Amino acid sequence: MRNSVNVRALDPFYPIVDSAAWVARLVGVGARLIQLRIKDADGPTFARETRVALAHCRKAGATLVVNDDWRAAIDEGAEWVHLGQADLAAADLAAIRRKGLRLGVSTSDEAELERGLAVDPDYVAYGPVFPTISKDQAAAALGLEGLTRWKRRVGPLPLCAIGGIDLDRAKRCLAAGADIVAVISDITLDADPEGRARQWIAAIRPA
Repeated sequence: MRNSVNVRALDPFYPIVDSAAWVARLVGVGARLIQLRIKDADGPTFARETRVALAHCRKAGATLVVNDDWRAAIDEGAEWVHLGQADLAAADLAAIRRKGLRLGVSTSDEAELERGLAVDPDYVAYGPVFPTISKDQAAAALGLEGLTRWKRRVGPLPLCAIGGIDLDRAKRCLAAGADIVAVISDITLDADPEGRARQWIAAIRPA
């Protein structure tokens, strides 16, 4: 087994955004862990956005997680990649590991958790915890009890809660066992995204 990731090394505030411009805005107000998730972009566009987002994160001392496109993550020199179940099945995991990338995986049921744990991930994401608008097809909310059960299963491995999470729900997720809380619309659809991000950081980041 590889050296494990210390939970404390991963910030509990984990915004997911769809452009390098969003990355710049959020690392500018203190985000330390951020995922770049761009759906339906062509290869050159995704590579360019990844390159620019990485530059913003490195300047700010933050960590960028590249969603799904493991080839772009390798080519652009990223340190982290996140794979959903379909992408996990198709990815060249040996190539990802040879390049030293850390890996997060999505899970939503027991079978997916078994598949995820089998690849020795660096964190496991569980969700959707609550109903969410971020998926093309609505998935049943899995709830906080399942989150607690997942934490018992993964033990010291960092557990990320995702799906329909606002700041109040984030606190409940952390109390239920999550180490990291992913957020999309509660930041990106807020009238003052930077201000909302500051509220999240103040509320859930350890002193």
